[in-house]
Amino acid sequence: MSEPKLKREIGLFTALSTVMGTVIGAGVFFKVASVVEVTGSASMTLAAWILGGLLTICAGLSVAELAAAIPRTGGAIKYIEYTYGKLPGFLMGWALILVYYPANIAALSIIFSTQVLNLFSLPLVWHLPIAIACGLSITLINFMGARVGGALQSITLVFKLIPIFIIVVFGLFSKAHVAVSLVPITAGPHLNFWTAFSSGLLATMFAYDGWISIGNVAGEMKHPEKDLPRAIVLGLVFITIIYAIVNFVFLKSMPINHIAGNLNTASETAEMIFGSIGGKLVTIGILVSVYGAINGYTLTGMRVPFAMATEDSLPFSKQLRLISRKTYVPYFAGLVQLGVAIIMMFMGSFDTLTDMLVFVMWIFNVLLFIALFILRKREPELSRPYRVPGYPVIPIIAILGGLFILIVTIWTQTGLAITGLVLTGIGIPVYYYHQHKRAK
Repeated sequence: MSEPKLKREIGLFTALSTVMGTVIGAGVFFKVASVVEVTGSASMTLAAWILGGLLTICAGLSVAELAAAIPRTGGAIKYIEYTYGKLPGFLMGWALILVYYPANIAALSIIFSTQVLNLFSLPLVWHLPIAIACGLSITLINFMGARVGGALQSITLVFKLIPIFIIVVFGLFSKAHVAVSLVPITAGPHLNFWTAFSSGLLATMFAYDGWISIGNVAGEMKHPEKDLPRAIVLGLVFITIIYAIVNFVFLKSMPINHIAGNLNTASETAEMIFGSIGGKLVTIGILVSVYGAINGYTLTGMRVPFAMATEDSLPFSKQLRLISRKTYVPYFAGLVQLGVAIIMMFMGSFDTLTDMLVFVMWIFNVLLFIALFILRKREPELSRPYRVPGYPVIPIIAILGGLFILIVTIWTQTGLAITGLVLTGIGIPVYYYHQHKRAK
């Protein structure tokens, strides 16, 4: 009996919506603070956002070929495993469980709390309790079932786009308080050009996160060879333009020194444009957007250890694959994820956590780009419904961009890079210990 195949029903518009819905997130509202802090200038800030978008386009186009050729549940973990073997695939799963999802939940819970304190003028002592309550409440909502978590995701998706739309449309035509020069591209006073630019590029990467899932719809598209590259290029070009405009609005509304390191830039800009009440309404929209982003990571994140545990790939697999008999949710995996996220809330700031998760994931991203060349040579007969346009130039740009991000992080944030490498590297003895235990 032949296996059922995916129906090819997705057209260009649906694919385009998927690209934009997957990538657009809360990062654009808050990463401007760190981008401006490290670049020190408006021109370099905007250049970093644009280059970040171009690099993301090359990355998305490259990984989409792997997704189309290896349409397996598990996504990037399975692409790595298929190309390099069990251990590298396990390490990517381990990094998702221990770094990527918990760090995202922790970082966004911290930013949620920061915005609540600002909105209601609460004392700083409430910062950590609100962050923990935020992460805990979303986990409990998801324990009510995938349908409830999915419904929350659908509702917050609309709210995610509203504040961006309002800031873009009204911000562009609002009065400029600061003159913004796009050229020449320069670093701020007393800053090295390349150090500033590379650090700015790294900071933008969190806002473009999500592109790695774009290719997952390739197997269900009517014309993946034509529509997938169009959806990726058009979607990410639109996102890059939107991000550049949002940042332009911030930069023309407030002085550079006021934006640098200020995680309340978006809400303060909204108040300048719309007044006190209007600004607070936009801030509430941003809060809903952040809450939805945390929900997305919580919903999908707890299913990674569950999926690995069903294959008995992890220690404590028996516990990690436990699901609720009423709601069919992997509650033990969800509790582990929440526990790691809360530990991270105590240990790191928003920027530290997001930079660490970007660094760790780009190690595997570079391996994915290289996998493209390995599989083209090793398995030329492999069915590829979609091939990277501009091969080999596009994936080479993605590889060089990825290596640049990794080298810069190691050079400028050595402690953060070592922490990320250690957390990922712990997976190696865990893997061999578990394999040895299974063999007995």
